[in-house]
This record gives sequence, C-alpha cells and structure tokens, in this order.
Amino acid sequence: MLLLAAALLTASMHSLGVVESPVAPAASSAVAVSTAAVVHDTGQTAAPVMTGGQIGIGDLRSDRGRAFLDDLATASPAVLATADRDDRVVATAMDAPPTAAEVTTWWSGLDAAEQVRLLHGAPVVVGNLDGVPYAVRDRANRAVLAAESADRRTLSGEAAMLGQVRESLVRDADGPRKSLITLDTRGSGRAAIALGDLATAADVTVVVPGMFFTVTGQMVDFTATAGDLYDEQATLSPVAAPAPGTGIAVVAWMGYRTPDLSNILSLDLAKTGAGRLERTVDGIRQIRDGAEPRLGIVAHSYGSTTALMALSSGRMHADSLTVLGSPGSDVTSASELAVAAGEVFVGGAHWDPIAGSGYFGTDPGAADFGSTVLDLAGGIDPADADDVFRRPVGHNDYLKPGTASLHDVALIAVGRGDLVRDQVQRGNGRGEGTVRASPDMFLVRPQDLQPRD
Repeated sequence: MLLLAAALLTASMHSLGVVESPVAPAASSAVAVSTAAVVHDTGQTAAPVMTGGQIGIGDLRSDRGRAFLDDLATASPAVLATADRDDRVVATAMDAPPTAAEVTTWWSGLDAAEQVRLLHGAPVVVGNLDGVPYAVRDRANRAVLAAESADRRTLSGEAAMLGQVRESLVRDADGPRKSLITLDTRGSGRAAIALGDLATAADVTVVVPGMFFTVTGQMVDFTATAGDLYDEQATLSPVAAPAPGTGIAVVAWMGYRTPDLSNILSLDLAKTGAGRLERTVDGIRQIRDGAEPRLGIVAHSYGSTTALMALSSGRMHADSLTVLGSPGSDVTSASELAVAAGEVFVGGAHWDPIAGSGYFGTDPGAADFGSTVLDLAGGIDPADADDVFRRPVGHNDYLKPGTASLHDVALIAVGRGDLVRDQVQRGNGRGEGTVRASPDMFLVRPQDLQPRD
C-alpha cells in the first residue's frame, strides 16, 4: 500500500501548489458595497437590519432552494452587497445551491433590469449559480476577478491564484472565446474556464483533473491542455457525428479540491467533487433545454475516480466517458454508469504506474468491466497516412499534442468512438492496449512529471 501511495504521489505531482486550510476563510469580494451598509471602526461591513417584512441578510443565510433565489431577487442593494461578502450566503450558492432547473426558471422569469441589478449587486453569487446563462456568469466572475486583483488587501496566496486565472483567460488571436464560468477564491480555490460557446456548441467536453492540481499551481497549464483538446477536436470536425448545435466547447474544470499530501489516500474529495461535477453537467443541460449538446467527460487520474462516482450516482449522465491513468473506483461494471452504450473508454500509457492499479477499487480497464481499452502505442492514422502519432509515456502525457491518446480522446468527443473501437479491434499495428502499472518507480522519467512540453 505504501509503495502504491508513493506511486500516486510521484506520478501525479505537477506542483504541490498550496495546501488548503482546514477552515475556508470567508468569501471576499472587492466589489463596492452600498453606502446604505454600516462600516465599523474595524473596517468590517455590518449586516444591514431590515424591518417591515423586507429581506435581510438573516433570510439569505437560512434560505435554501427556490426561496434563496426569490429572496435574492427582492433584496435591497445593501443586503445584496453584504450577501456577496457573507461566507454563509456564498456557501449556499457554491456548495448547496438550488438546482440548475430552479435557477434557469428563476433567472428567465426576471426582467432585464432585475438581472442587471443582480449581476452588479451580487456577482460572487450570480457568477457561480448553475443555470444562469454562461455569458452572464462570465461577466460576473470577471468583475470579481478584476476587483479582487486590484484590492490591496488581497493576500499573497489569493493574489497568485487570481494571477493564474487572469493568465488563463488570455485569448490567442486565432483561439476560441474563453468564459470564466466558476470562480471560488475560498481556501485553495476553484475555477472553470470554457473554451468555445457552451450555449451553442454541438460537442461539449468537460475535462476533470487529478490529484495535486490547484488553481494557484496549474490553472494556466490545465487551460492550455483544454485548448489542445479543443484544437484536436476542431481538426476532426469534418468527420464528427451530427449533434444539436454548432462548434465545440471544452471546459477546463478545476471545479473541486483535489487531494494533496494530507489526504492523498482518501475518497472524500472525490465524493464532494462528484456532486460538484453533477451540478456542472446539469447546468449545461438545463441551459440547452430542448437542444442538449453531445456531452463527454474526460477524466485523468483521481479525476477518473470522481467522474466514475458521479456517473454511477443516478444524478448525471453523459454521452461518453474517457478515463486516463485511472486508479479505479467502487464501480464494478460499465453497466452501472449512466453513459451511452459502448461509449466508456479507458487509456493507460506506457510506464504509467497508476493506470490499472485498482488502488481505489475496480480497474475500469479490466477485461470484464465492459469498456473499450484504447490502443495508445502510436502509429499512423489509417484515415491520413501523413498523420503519425507518438505513444504517450508516463502518467501526465495523455493530452499532449501529437499523442495517440489526444487523437483518440478527440475522436470520442466528436461522436466518432466507432473509429476508435475499430482501430482497437483491428490491432492496427499500434500495440496491445493498456500497459499495466510497474512497481519500479525509476520507470517514471522526470520529464513525465512536467505539466507541459
């Protein structure tokens, strides 16, 4: 067990980043607070006291579900400003929110002036509610990002986190649009950046990271990886299967706290992350009601454990699931997953000590699991004799440009998993599938541990 724990630590470590405090500090927002609020000598904003049946901060602290939304919509500017800085209110919005269906119905029932008032009055809350249109969430979260970045009171750790998010949002001249759809600066932070238009894309892919990924340490690299997948999917669009919408969207979803040295062997964070992933996917579907995109999950390492939990919960479904370098989960068969028939794929790179380890339960690449095990040995694309792919090596090589794994993942994402299954069945000169974990840690080269080339 200690040997495998060492493998998990060594093979997954891009950068330790920051270790999240056991108690998350109060949510902060530098967005201006209404002058109706009272400021004491300490500099803290006191909760406005409401009388005569008006909504007060106490109502929002105790509200849940639709009541939370309705009270938010009728709160005064002073209460909104206080709510956006109140850790209990922010925790409701981010950790135990109303359902995406409730939010979608509520938001669409507001007039334009009410929507603008909420956007400007409570951007921390509005920017993180699944079911609010993504263009609105992007505006809200960017406003918070700008305000907190400019606030001289921002601590150095949070400033570094915000810097990573800002850099991740820089758009190449010929690159896709980027939207900041999640921004949570509590503790070690959470963020999600969409490349492409989630409101119109035919194919939406959510990429879920593994352990030791933090916003402060890896958001730039992780967003760039999502961009590589976006580019690969774009090149394959001529062979894409038909789906509602047009274009592609890929979400760099750092939407849960991943394990660090203090909890590397625990599944608690995977369980919490599964719930967050369920809400994210539900939000995408609710926004696209009546014209849902083809939705795929691509999950790496501990993220695969998280995704397998979510897809076996009965609260989330996907058109495809691709897990890479998986340490397993308590799911014992693909039939337990709410994924389209034949659309569960598993990749294990050469010299990846985590893939096939079954450390957290059943290996999804096992013969009796019912998945398609990707053939990642490299070789020539049968559809294009000039397209040569290299074999991914180590635990962190799967989504790098030029790899057979990136090409296969992109094919699956655009609805052409049939091409991937065909090449696996034919053998195609590309090897014999997953290479099982080796206990020899010297097989993991230092360059395999780097986030990007």
